[in-house]
Amino acid sequence: MEPNFLPKGAYQQNVKKYSELLLKHKKTRSNLGWLRLLSVVVMGIAAYYGFVNSVLAGWIIVIAGITLFLFLVSLDLKNDEKIYYYEKLLLINNEELGILAGQYNHREDGHAFLPHEHAYAADIDLFGPSSIYQYINRCTAEQAKALLAASLLNPSTIEVIVQRQQAANELKQQLHWRQQLQFTGMANPVTFATEEKIISWLNAATPYTQNIWKLVSKVYPIVTVSSLVAYAAGFIPSATFTLLVFCYYILSLLISRKVSATYLQLSRIVNEVSTLQQALQHFENLSCTSPLLKGMQNQLELNGNASGNILQLKQILNRFDFRLNVFVFIFLNSFLLWDLRQVLDLNKWKNKNTNEVAKWFEVIANIEVINVISTLAFNHPDWSFPEVATDHFTFHTTNLGHPLISAGKRVNNSFATEGTPKVGIITGSNMAGKSTFLRSIGVNLVLAQMGAPVCAKSFVFSPVGLCTSMRISDNLAENTSTFYAELKKLKSIIDKVNTSEKVFILLDEILRGTNSLDKHTGSEALIKQFIRKHAVAIIATHDVELGNLKNEFAENISNYYFDVQVEGEELYFDYKLKEGICQSMNASLLMKKIGIEIEQGFH
Repeated sequence: MEPNFLPKGAYQQNVKKYSELLLKHKKTRSNLGWLRLLSVVVMGIAAYYGFVNSVLAGWIIVIAGITLFLFLVSLDLKNDEKIYYYEKLLLINNEELGILAGQYNHREDGHAFLPHEHAYAADIDLFGPSSIYQYINRCTAEQAKALLAASLLNPSTIEVIVQRQQAANELKQQLHWRQQLQFTGMANPVTFATEEKIISWLNAATPYTQNIWKLVSKVYPIVTVSSLVAYAAGFIPSATFTLLVFCYYILSLLISRKVSATYLQLSRIVNEVSTLQQALQHFENLSCTSPLLKGMQNQLELNGNASGNILQLKQILNRFDFRLNVFVFIFLNSFLLWDLRQVLDLNKWKNKNTNEVAKWFEVIANIEVINVISTLAFNHPDWSFPEVATDHFTFHTTNLGHPLISAGKRVNNSFATEGTPKVGIITGSNMAGKSTFLRSIGVNLVLAQMGAPVCAKSFVFSPVGLCTSMRISDNLAENTSTFYAELKKLKSIIDKVNTSEKVFILLDEILRGTNSLDKHTGSEALIKQFIRKHAVAIIATHDVELGNLKNEFAENISNYYFDVQVEGEELYFDYKLKEGICQSMNASLLMKKIGIEIEQGFH
């Protein structure tokens, strides 16, 4: 990969470019401010001398000065838009540099998406502080955030996995396009509330659907404007015109009464509608070939141009908002039946687009999730897109690491298992890396099954339901002990195994809440049950005696371990997975380090 396309270099290059552009436009803003002040001063002096010589000349100077001032204001507004644009792009690129450096704990952590009970979410830190969601999320729309969470919580189909991989591969080098998409949603993110308002309005009965009202909207302004012209020309006396205006006003109020409900349904959504329109237009203009992206673009063209249709809705809503200006609205409604005209336009828009709106929000959610996957692929060129195996069960990976551990500190391991039943028993000393290895497998499998790249050189897997029991805690509100909570979690796993569901089980130090004899007896029985039921599992344990089960189930059990080297009073870990049973433990040395007086010969 070319240096400029390495993530850190690309982001640094963008930071430099946008910082320079931001500085340039801030200088322009300052210059425009001085020009506005100068234009006012010059106009004032010129107008004074102009009026002294000629009233006409004075007014010409005033009009020219106001025109120049307004022109400078318009330039300033456009310049401010560019300043905002470059500030946000600068923020996005600085944020990416921070994430690459491991600084992401300030970001939205998605804790609200964490289910009360789930097969694996809490064990492998999908949500919450220092979580996968917090690390990978780049979504702005609430719909996209929910879809991203759902993709982490539920394995996708093989078709979706492959299509997302293809789409992400196509988009990963289109950095500017992806950041532009992110920018469109930053100021006014699309929310479920806005979607619900629009869907609710689409499903509700609307007033003035009869054709007669279209005729009224055309004839009425002819009558009212004609009376206004007649009054101005002196054909209608003031008293008569005043009475007519009063009648127009009352009639417009009667018509508007039925419009208020529609307005309330659609009030205050213009900014989000604008975001939706800009994002879809940005996607419509994308040149792409991958089936998923192309298919979504085709969806947007089924009923004309989607962004164009949304722009029409935005324009209608903007006109509808004229009712917020009382004086303007009274005139427009009294003489033009403004409310009626907007409702008729809304009815026409509804008839054309009712069946398309849900697709638009779905497309936005999908394209933002693909952007998440593309960004992950771009940020980690050393990661790989997994290969999907259709037979059950296949799992092969080389140089697998945990995505949230920085490359400089991460120790990668390779692992493979094939067929059923298979149980991998991992023994090892405290802090040697057993739990991190299990979480590395779990997290990367979740990423793989949402169509994302994984932190590995290679990764081949069979689509499977992931089940874990690693991090168990009691629940005082439910009067649940730690041991009972673990049994409850294990029961859910056993139920799936007993019904022959295709699951991949990761267990870390099971039955820790009971005595060592019961723990060994229960663990051994569970492993044998997994084998009888043709399950696939990896179990990390301190109970090295469980490794002896390989003598009984040589074809079904594999032993692995993480060890520790002791030099004097110091421990050294290499965090490398090895085959066999661990022979060295470190608990006694750790206990001595905290002050427990270990008697000579204690093991």
